[in-house]
Amino acid sequence: MPDSAAPSPTRTGLRDRYWDRIPMDEMTSAEWEALCDGCGKCCLNKLEDEETGQVELTRVACRLFDDTTCRCRHYETRHDYVPECIQLSPKTITTHMYWLPQTCAYRLIWEGRDLYDWHPLISGDEASVARAGVSVRDRTISEEDVPNEDDWDDHIIEEPV
Repeated sequence: MPDSAAPSPTRTGLRDRYWDRIPMDEMTSAEWEALCDGCGKCCLNKLEDEETGQVELTRVACRLFDDTTCRCRHYETRHDYVPECIQLSPKTITTHMYWLPQTCAYRLIWEGRDLYDWHPLISGDEASVARAGVSVRDRTISEEDVPNEDDWDDHIIEEPV
């Protein structure tokens, strides 16, 4: 998820529905990053049932996640702090599709579906995600407060959609 240094979704040239005409693997870095709606759900720790493959979302967020802004505190250098943080890209999206949020623009576009009206690229307003109730703003706890992964199942939540 991009930090505040990432290009604004309302920047000239990014609101032209480029995602409908440019294949994901041909998008510029700015176009790719602007697809992120800033909901914060990808920064939540997930639990996967090894037998069924079912993925459960928890409210336990990455230690770099800022619950107020729904952004990574160190997005550009996050791998220095969290080496296992996944770098989503057109090349890796199919591998990670199973855990992407149902409302995620990367998932929607990959599946050939439209973005929701509240997405900043449609609404022109980054706050529209929180107003729509889709973000996890002010709903998380840090993994530093729940360091034992065995306790994460006490924090399973339904995806805000």
